[in-house]
Amino acid sequence: MPALTLDRLEKRYPGGHTAASSVSLSVKDGEFISLLGPSGCGKTTVLRMVAGLIQPTSGRILIDERDVTQLPANKRRIGLVFQSYALFPHMSVFENVAFGLRRQGVEGGELKRRVEQALASVRLSAYGERLPRQLSGGQQQRVAVARSIAPRPSILLFDEPLSNLDASLRDEMQIELKRLQREVGITTLFVTHDQGEAMSMSDRVCVLAHGVVQQFATPEEIYHRPATGFVASFIGRPNRLRGRLVRPAGAPPAVQIDGGGPTLALAAVDGIADGAAVDVVVRQEDIRFLGAGEDAGFALDGRVALRSFVGSRVQYVLGFGGIELIAEAPTNGGFAGLGAGAPVRVAIEPQHVYVNAAQGPGAA
Repeated sequence: MPALTLDRLEKRYPGGHTAASSVSLSVKDGEFISLLGPSGCGKTTVLRMVAGLIQPTSGRILIDERDVTQLPANKRRIGLVFQSYALFPHMSVFENVAFGLRRQGVEGGELKRRVEQALASVRLSAYGERLPRQLSGGQQQRVAVARSIAPRPSILLFDEPLSNLDASLRDEMQIELKRLQREVGITTLFVTHDQGEAMSMSDRVCVLAHGVVQQFATPEEIYHRPATGFVASFIGRPNRLRGRLVRPAGAPPAVQIDGGGPTLALAAVDGIADGAAVDVVVRQEDIRFLGAGEDAGFALDGRVALRSFVGSRVQYVLGFGGIELIAEAPTNGGFAGLGAGAPVRVAIEPQHVYVNAAQGPGAA
């Protein structure tokens, strides 16, 4: 039985703006689902419709197969963790977690037991008497989670909860939230614009653009088999190019990159005519450096234009004829010390070249 079903959910505003268009999802019990996309893609609108904070223009929302579309937020059995945590500064940690339970009429020993249980689940049992200002950002985040799970909701909703944390704490909290979700077993809908968060934490990811679902699949499927040009260009670290499809006689299809760029072999192309303008995506991490004497199909010769050290990897701007591509190499690998002007040979496999019919200026 699906824990959450969105059936052709739409939100249209006066003036013609559509924030969400025919969004349909079926979420299994206990799944961790991320809504991923850039600012303005509709992900927060979808989450707020599920929470009951925004009324949809059309469509249905079902929780545990019960239609809750017209129900107010307090009747939906959902827990919501905001970006700002929204803790009451004058209340202790215990009272913050108890707040929702008291509104449900839970008191006495049962209240104490459930608050302590929620705090134990986020490993804050010893912090019940502290005020929010006495806690770190990560601890405040965990209090907000404890407050949300204490009333035992059917669905837990997160609205970009990690965006206010520094990088190291954000990585730590990703692990903490995933661990907690697994232990509690609660169905979770997590909104983020950070693909690293979505890919590392989720069972499945729903990628949105312009209010429309682009792909709803596992992180592995979205990364290795993007369903649309938008997904290919949004996931990973892309090089975005423009070219034209060519089909040499007796050879696989290829794309001739505009601006004097190279010809890149393609694994397969469906529904695009020979000579048509195409948008091309090649991810930085899919460009493989070749050593001296190493032979590989689909090799390109170029030169290093720029080098940047970025911690675990070295990022290169490589020149190939009239175009440049960004590629990366591990800091501790054999290609970490290339300098500007150095000749390079790289391989780009056909399955790592993503093409779609061109959109925007220059499209055929």
